[in-house]
Amino acid sequence: MDIRKVKKLIELLEESGVAEIEIKEGEESVRISRHGSAPVTTYVQAPPMAHAPAPVAAAPAPRAAVVEAVEAAPRADATVNAPMVGTFYSSPAPGAKPFVEIGTEVKVGQTLCIIEAMKMMNQIESDKAGKVAAVLVKGGDPVEFGQPLFVIE
Repeated sequence: MDIRKVKKLIELLEESGVAEIEIKEGEESVRISRHGSAPVTTYVQAPPMAHAPAPVAAAPAPRAAVVEAVEAAPRADATVNAPMVGTFYSSPAPGAKPFVEIGTEVKVGQTLCIIEAMKMMNQIESDKAGKVAAVLVKGGDPVEFGQPLFVIE
């Protein structure tokens, strides 16, 4: 695994407040966890896998964030959750019109927002059709893996 990628992961860990990140890339695995004030990095050789693992796996959101998310989104089946840790952007460029707003009708596959992770812009698409009932995150806010971003009814 490239040391630059590991450094970027450490920076992402420090910026996001996530306690732990584990990444598997082929047969290599890196787990970075925060103990005290400095992150600790551990390398582990993973056994061969029959299928390709997901590119990024992050620790679940802290309990307080999960409780807030449950209170903010009344129905889990109506929410669109963050598939990764990163920075939320509601529009394609600063000052541009947001992809969606409250009341916008969306279709399956329509871009809802962008999450920046490790200097890569990832378009997040709707997995359901309906009307945007709530936008739970503001532009520029950090988001956790699994954090509700939108409520679509």
